Amino acid sequence: MIFPKINLHCHSNYSDGKNSINEIVAKAVKIGLDFLAITDHFTDSWKSGIIPTLNSFEKIENYLEEISICQNYLRESNNNLLLYKGIEIDLGSSEKFIKNLIDPLKFDIILFEYLETLEGLAYVNNLIDYWERKMSNINLPLFGLAHFDPSNFIYTGLDRLIQILKKYDIYFEFNSRYSQFYSRKNEIFFEKLKKHQIPVGIGSDAHHSKQFFLIQEPLYRIKDFGLENNLIRLIELLKKEKGK
Repeated sequence: MIFPKINLHCHSNYSDGKNSINEIVAKAVKIGLDFLAITDHFTDSWKSGIIPTLNSFEKIENYLEEISICQNYLRESNNNLLLYKGIEIDLGSSEKFIKNLIDPLKFDIILFEYLETLEGLAYVNNLIDYWERKMSNINLPLFGLAHFDPSNFIYTGLDRLIQILKKYDIYFEFNSRYSQFYSRKNEIFFEKLKKHQIPVGIGSDAHHSKQFFLIQEPLYRIKDFGLENNLIRLIELLKKEKGK
């Protein structure tokens, strides 16, 4: 099967990326991407003192508006590229900061980064549960794990992790910058993804337009672990997200 070209993890100059949103979209069109998510950083942890982030309501609104303009342009020009409004939430961020500034219904994709412990997993569960109760019967965006290291859960909490991923259809990202996370030592994790049909995705964590095309190696890894059907599940969810 020939899979579409997918990159669901890119950064613009709204955080620590080098390119504007317009430049990112133009590059994605040029290289023939089918699915693209722009996922700039959101944090009030230690990281906020090092890189620019989406750290105010006004900045988030401007960011989303720029993506909306590009989405409209793509539709009007009958381009096949599907563009998604994303954000990458640092799980070191305070709960108050997240709840005050993030309206999940304004996003298509929310990535969680730095999930490393069972406490962090409980944080994710409680946060999504809060949004579900608050939004009541309204479809939430897609959720994903950015550059997640499965080895943190191999010996402790693996079944609980799979339970939460399945509960919320949280997809696992194969990221071209972190190939060490996809070694055979974590094979039991990938077996469970396959068994429970947890969606998997592809992202390059691009901070420069030259990195947007680095999506082939993650696809090889997906095929190596026999997770093609898991990727198909994500593609179906992506198409459904655009149909909301």
